[in-house]
Amino acid sequence: MQHNSLSGNLQITFRVGSGLKSFNLHGNKVEEKIPKSLTNCKELEVLDLGNNHLNDTFPIWSGTLPKLQVLSLRSNKLHGPIIASRTKNLFPHLQILDLSCNAFTTELPTSLFHHLKAMMRIDQTMEPLSDDRYYEDSVIVVTKGLELEVVRILYLYTTMDLSNNKFEGHIPTILGDLISLQMLNLSHNGLQGGIPPSLGNISLVETLDLKYNQLSGEIPKQLASFTSLVFLNLSHNHLQGCIPQGPQFDTFENNSYEGNDGLRGFPISEGCGSSKIPKTNNTTRVLDEKSTSEFLNDFWKAALMGYGSGLIIGLSIAYIMLSVRNPNWLSWIVEELEHKITMRRRKKQRGQRHYRRRRRRNNGV
Repeated sequence: MQHNSLSGNLQITFRVGSGLKSFNLHGNKVEEKIPKSLTNCKELEVLDLGNNHLNDTFPIWSGTLPKLQVLSLRSNKLHGPIIASRTKNLFPHLQILDLSCNAFTTELPTSLFHHLKAMMRIDQTMEPLSDDRYYEDSVIVVTKGLELEVVRILYLYTTMDLSNNKFEGHIPTILGDLISLQMLNLSHNGLQGGIPPSLGNISLVETLDLKYNQLSGEIPKQLASFTSLVFLNLSHNHLQGCIPQGPQFDTFENNSYEGNDGLRGFPISEGCGSSKIPKTNNTTRVLDEKSTSEFLNDFWKAALMGYGSGLIIGLSIAYIMLSVRNPNWLSWIVEELEHKITMRRRKKQRGQRHYRRRRRRNNGV
């Protein structure tokens, strides 16, 4: 019954023993409360009430459904804090949790995350719970900024989307225990503090979206170990320091980090040990070749310059030029030395001419 124009209240009473496996009213105009009688549907695997006008609090009672794998309540008017009850073993098989675009408040529900055992295992995604191995269903998820209809999601996809709410406080480290997550979206909230290094344990994550929060501190180096990450957005926070370098991080562009004035390193700036080598300027290359040619000319000029002690000076200069390889600076030294030697030679010649004139005067010539 998804994507219709159904409206009004959900005046439905589900009886005990109902064999309903999927209840999907996504994309309608249903209002008011979520029917609590759904707790009688112990075979329910998919509950998708997204994109409606429901006005309620979080249905923590849905956690008692032993086979529930998908809970999508996105784009409604749900509000208030999410507080897990003292009931043990809540949501034992939940793989998709989408509460985005509501008005949930206070801190992220750490007490709820502790119950998500199916998200803490990787091997559980290999087989469906349903007796019918060809059982198919679909659900709308938002990944990489796009709405995507995922088919046969019950054992193929593990996601958590809590974006566009009013959550505050820190990102709990317990999220790093949800190692089967493939998509984590906490964007557009009021989250503060640093990004916990424990998120580096989510090795299968393909989408990580933390944009438009108030996160601060450095990006943990542990995130650079991701090998499946194809979408990253940390923009519009208060992050600072060096951007970690890694196989996946090196593929992201500026828009993944914009709005963080304290960040530096590739791709937004140079420094921080960036592995990217700047492109060589052709003009610089031509100047280098010209300098090399001038260096060779100056080398022979210095090597052959002078006589007597001048020869020794010339060879010494040639040796220094080979060692230091700074032709422009040493060329100036060569010219200065050559000028001094020339002036000394002229002075000596003037002295000799003066001596000859004196001898001629003494001899009466």
